[in-house]
Amino acid sequence: MSPSTLASLSPSDHQALADRIVQQMALQPGERVLLLSHPGEFQPLVPLLRQAVIRAGGIDLGCWQVSPEAFTGLDLAAAVKSAKASRAALMPLLRNVDLAVMLPGATPSDPEYAAMQDVLREGRGRTIHFHWSYGGAPSAYPVPGHPLPSQEVIDSTYVRAVLQSDCRAIGEVQRRFAAALRAGEVRVTTPSGTDLRFRVGDRPVNFQDGDASAARAREGRVLIDREIEIPCGAIRVAPLEESVEGTIAFPPGSWNDQNVEGLTLRFAKGRIVDVRARSGQEAVEAELKKGGEGARSFRELALGFNPLLAVPESAPWIPYYGYGAGVIRLSLGDNSELGGNVTGGYVRWNLFTDATLTAGGQVWVRDGRLTVP
Repeated sequence: MSPSTLASLSPSDHQALADRIVQQMALQPGERVLLLSHPGEFQPLVPLLRQAVIRAGGIDLGCWQVSPEAFTGLDLAAAVKSAKASRAALMPLLRNVDLAVMLPGATPSDPEYAAMQDVLREGRGRTIHFHWSYGGAPSAYPVPGHPLPSQEVIDSTYVRAVLQSDCRAIGEVQRRFAAALRAGEVRVTTPSGTDLRFRVGDRPVNFQDGDASAARAREGRVLIDREIEIPCGAIRVAPLEESVEGTIAFPPGSWNDQNVEGLTLRFAKGRIVDVRARSGQEAVEAELKKGGEGARSFRELALGFNPLLAVPESAPWIPYYGYGAGVIRLSLGDNSELGGNVTGGYVRWNLFTDATLTAGGQVWVRDGRLTVP
């Protein structure tokens, strides 16, 4: 079964999802809403979303279908030139959009959404990210040594999280955590040897609390403050680069399409200064070289707060990009969308399910479990 056909969901699930997504929009009368989808993915949801927008008093601008396949067969230079021209031509049209929804299958690499991001950077509009999958990549990740569950289990987990999450309560806890982040040094450790310290200073903290209202967008400081995830759950912040010191010890993973085990990266002033691995070290070095200078920089801390997306104790797996309570992302690369100073385009997420995090002198995560002080 395709991971994003909605085949495992009932029509009542479709309607409930559409209604909840539009509820999170908090539309004002006359706000203009555009959907972006990929052909064949989540199509049953499209008319229901459009109808829900109209019932909420919004103006339906329809649904654009992205089509990266249109560039198949073109040489790279022609494809890049075409995408750049499309992106520039779309911007004047998208300045009239108050809210766009990026449905599963659409990605920021598509000219249509890339142009929308350009509009967001101008301080206009807002978007909702609603993606079971992301350009063909899964939003669920395996825990090393365990397989992913069936698509039916993933679908039912996400439906429950969208429909039942108390995003307001999650947001309140997130803001308490942000205050703790600013109180001093943050430390992240894992049983395998991670020991990383940093400070966030006055860097923007992004709250993925499901609030996709225009009022919230006006308060945004960085690009991702205007890009709201549904289901809700994570905070994201780019630490002060020069403050990042210590070591990250990684679980088994794939680097440059090769298996790597026993990897540790050591950081000094936010930069990788040492790479060691039991196996696959050459693959790590090759990926970092391919990623450019920014690939050797620490990118961000993300911490999940949603209890409905937590890693299950039996048959563990990581739902929805690590937005579940207690999951930590320690990422590498470009953090400009977060208000950081690292550019270059390379981004690598690294998820940890057994970490302990201390902020403001208090333990917020212990061995992968959220422990709100």
